[in-house]
Amino acid sequence: MKTKDRIVAAALQLFNEQGEANVTTNHIAAHLGISPGNLYYHFRNKNDIIHCIFVQYAEHLHKSFTPITGPASASPAVWFHYLDAIFYVMWEFRFFYANLNDILQRDPELHKKYLAVQRELATNLQALLRELNAQQVLTIPDHEVEPLAQTLKMVVSFWVSYQSAQSLNPRIGQAVLYEGVARVLLLLKPYFHPEKGAELATLSEHYQALARAPSDPFHK
Repeated sequence: MKTKDRIVAAALQLFNEQGEANVTTNHIAAHLGISPGNLYYHFRNKNDIIHCIFVQYAEHLHKSFTPITGPASASPAVWFHYLDAIFYVMWEFRFFYANLNDILQRDPELHKKYLAVQRELATNLQALLRELNAQQVLTIPDHEVEPLAQTLKMVVSFWVSYQSAQSLNPRIGQAVLYEGVARVLLLLKPYFHPEKGAELATLSEHYQALARAPSDPFHK
């Protein structure tokens, strides 16, 4: 792995484990066993590193939430794909969600990129919901598609920061994020086609079981 890629990977790990505000470029360099000068050869500052991480975040959202169309979209395997992608983005980039407003407010250029990515995501989510309607998986009234997509996006975007605010010593782990995925399903439950009840029950139980999983060092 190239040094630049190692710096980005190490920064993502440290930001997630210790909180982005608590990690400096010197911490990242020390973690990698390289000099600060070597790090600055590749990145001018910490914000530059965050921009590189954001590219990974944006690529994941684009790849994972571009709707699958046709009869294949009615397969439970596809639903698991979307829901697992929600979990992945919350877990892999949890530092970003935990401190979203502060990160964006201090970096207007990143904020512009974030808004562009969110516009694409909103479009994809609405198309995804309409496709699931067309395949008779969901029965969402057309006028509710846009606000429902916005609500789903809001829950995912702020689940980590909300959970962090519920404890004086928050430790956001995988079980907490699986609970967030289960809440997404809860929002969709009223819209599931009556004939899809068994599949919905299977999905719900799967993610609720993961949310009840025994604690690990990163669980709350």
